[in-house]
Amino acid sequence: MFQTTDLKKNLKIELDDKAWVILKADHTNPGKGSAFVKCRIKNLETGQVIERTFKSGVTTNASKPDLDSREVEYMYSDPDGFNFMDQDNFETIHVNTDHVGDSKDFLQEGIKLFILYYKGKPISIELPNFVTLAVTETDPGLKGDTAAGGMKKAIMETGVQINVPLFIKVGEVLKIDTRTGDYVERDKG
Repeated sequence: MFQTTDLKKNLKIELDDKAWVILKADHTNPGKGSAFVKCRIKNLETGQVIERTFKSGVTTNASKPDLDSREVEYMYSDPDGFNFMDQDNFETIHVNTDHVGDSKDFLQEGIKLFILYYKGKPISIELPNFVTLAVTETDPGLKGDTAAGGMKKAIMETGVQINVPLFIKVGEVLKIDTRTGDYVERDKG
């Protein structure tokens, strides 16, 4: 069991037989009454976000979840979900589309990432912070239109649409932040 002082951002907890990650934890000490910790938590299986309040100075009913993380390589998708190869034993792991969520926009064949298991069952994937994707479609930039630092839409090789600077052309390889979906820079590799 965790104490309220242990509750911090990115801590994974088990609450009501479900795995959660703390997105935000605010310790509050009001002038009247006892102190408390207000947490915004996200269900690791469903993605549902809720707020939960824990009274300070008491042991919470949150405990350490049975989580395991394994390195895998993305192979291919099928109508039911996505298939990965475990890097330790080379066995194929199938993950449902629901558990992959919006991360599918950054999956490309051969990318290495982690699958998070809860009680032996795959529940989500953890992408690397940055991926490199090629631009397959974008409008041509206008000459001399760079002073304002404008942006335009570009469709990447995985089908995801992102905002890029006006000077980006079709075929260029870009570094993309998977946490925000934002353009970072041209790939130097």
